[in-house]
Amino acid sequence: MAIRIRAHLIAVAQGDEVLFSDYEDGGEMWVAEGTRERRCAVHFDEPFAEPPSVHCALSMWDMDQSHNQRADLMVEEITCDGFTAVFRTWGDSRIARARMAWMAIGAATDDDQWQLY
Repeated sequence: MAIRIRAHLIAVAQGDEVLFSDYEDGGEMWVAEGTRERRCAVHFDEPFAEPPSVHCALSMWDMDQSHNQRADLMVEEITCDGFTAVFRTWGDSRIARARMAWMAIGAATDDDQWQLY
């Protein structure tokens, strides 16, 4: 999918979010089996003029080496104000913790633009 930005002001936002840490408290990503999911709402410090393009990647993962390592990371519900990161695993994978790095690029709001209501 391609996004064409029709603005002379481009904004870039980035961050790092801990998605979960289930090892210490015996959370489901560490002790359960089967399909599991965690959602993490991310809010931008400043809103974009329109929903930006968002890229995310695992910046840290701590998985049990004696089981299959399965992970799916994606973004959903992208708005001008933020997005939702979704981490999924399945089967017998045991994941102690995961962290995600993200970057959003899109049209910036202009202080000279007025919103009339």
